[in-house]
Amino acid sequence: MEVLLYVIIILVNEMKKISLVKLFLTLFKINSITFGGGYTIVPAIRDAFVNDLNVITEDDMMNIVALAQGGPGAMAVSCSVLTGYRLRGAIGAIISLLASVLPCLIILSIIAKFYQQFKSNFFINAALEGISGVISAVLLITVYQMGLSSFKRNGRFAVGIIIISLLFAVFTNINTGLIILISGVLGIFYFNMIERSKNG
Repeated sequence: MEVLLYVIIILVNEMKKISLVKLFLTLFKINSITFGGGYTIVPAIRDAFVNDLNVITEDDMMNIVALAQGGPGAMAVSCSVLTGYRLRGAIGAIISLLASVLPCLIILSIIAKFYQQFKSNFFINAALEGISGVISAVLLITVYQMGLSSFKRNGRFAVGIIIISLLFAVFTNINTGLIILISGVLGIFYFNMIERSKNG
């Protein structure tokens, strides 16, 4: 009983490394300034929560990205919700959902009101063109850094999955979601075998 209480205390303390207000404001800011959709939010969340605030480990971040990819819905929302859940449980997930959806609603409401002016504005179009180039560079750096972390833990498996997934994605018509699902199943079997060999 004492061990269970100790584990609960550790989990509660781990979840309370960041306040709900700080969680909301951080994710609200990230979702307000992240352009390009989908995966462009990953480096921003990683920088904020892994590097700056130091409340999530690199492994946790990789797990969040993997879960967000496998689930339905927008990547930005999924990453935000899973980050909030990891840090503060169910209430953190709800706060993070609001923080990830509100910026989109506010910005799109403004754009809808002034759409014609935005559409023909040279400076806005030029800024969006410049942002699109930066997005590619940021994504490349993040993939490289997260890939290094994965290789350090289990290099052969990571390289094998990357090569097999790339070949299937490029040379077949198999749905990307199915490739991700198969990779996840392979990961379960592989790491389950490793765990059994350690214990057996």
